[in-house]
Amino acid sequence: MPSQRRLRVLTYLVLAGVVTLLFFTSQARHSRDADTRSLQDFYSKTVNAMGKGHAAAAPGQHVIADHDVDADGDIDDDDTALAREMAARLRQAEQKAKDNAKAKAPNKPEFPEEVIGVGSSAGGQKKPAPKGKPGSELEETEEDREVKAELNAILKKSPIIIFSKSYCPYSKKAKGILLDRYTIEPAPYVVELDKHPLGPKLQAKLGEMTGRKTVPNVMVDGNSIGGGDDIAKMDDEKTLADKITSLSGKRVEVSLRFQKAG
Repeated sequence: MPSQRRLRVLTYLVLAGVVTLLFFTSQARHSRDADTRSLQDFYSKTVNAMGKGHAAAAPGQHVIADHDVDADGDIDDDDTALAREMAARLRQAEQKAKDNAKAKAPNKPEFPEEVIGVGSSAGGQKKPAPKGKPGSELEETEEDREVKAELNAILKKSPIIIFSKSYCPYSKKAKGILLDRYTIEPAPYVVELDKHPLGPKLQAKLGEMTGRKTVPNVMVDGNSIGGGDDIAKMDDEKTLADKITSLSGKRVEVSLRFQKAG
C-alpha cells in the first residue's frame, strides 16, 4: 500500500494538471472571442467607410447607406440595392465612353443603303437608267452647259467645221486638202482645240456625239466624215466633193482648185 507521502505527491500532480488544463482552455476561449471581435470590427469599419464615401457624393445625388449595424456579416437588402446601383452606374459609364469614342472617330462608316458599290453594302444603290429612257439624264453642271453652248455656236459658223490641233500632222493633212485643193463656199471653219480654252471638254463632247475621240474631226452639217486618212482616201477616190454635197445639199459649193500632179 503506498505511503501517505506518495499519495500527497500524486494528489498535487493531479491538481496541477487540472489547473493547467483550465488555464489553457480559458486562453483558447479568450483568443477565439478576440478573433470574433476583430472580424466584427473590420466589417463595421468597412461598412462605415462605404457609408462615408456615399455621403461625400455630389449634391442632389441619391445615396444608399448600409444599415447593417449589428455587424453580423450578412448581406442585407441595403447591400443588395447598393450593388445594383453600382452596376447600373458602371453600365452607364461604359455606354457614355462608347458614345464619346464614336463621336471622336475621324471616319464614320456610312449606312449600307447610302453606299454605292458592289456587295451587300450596295443594297441601296441606285443604278442609272439606260440611255434614251426617262430619268437617264444626269444633272448637268454649269461647265457642261457652257461646253454644249460653245459647241452649238461653233457648228453654226459654217456647214463644214474642221476640229484640229495645230501641231497634229493628220490635222495638217486634212486642212491642206480641204483648204488648198478645193474651193469651198462658204469656207470651212477651223477650230484649233489645243488653243481653245474649252478644248479638252469640246473634244470629249465630240467623242460622245460622233464616236471619234481623236483629231482631226471633220463635220459636215453636224455629221462627222472622218479624220485625216479618211479625207485623203476620199480625195484620192474623187468622192470627197460628192460626200460634202450629199450631206450639205445646196448650202455648200465644192470644186477642185487644182489637180494632183501625176
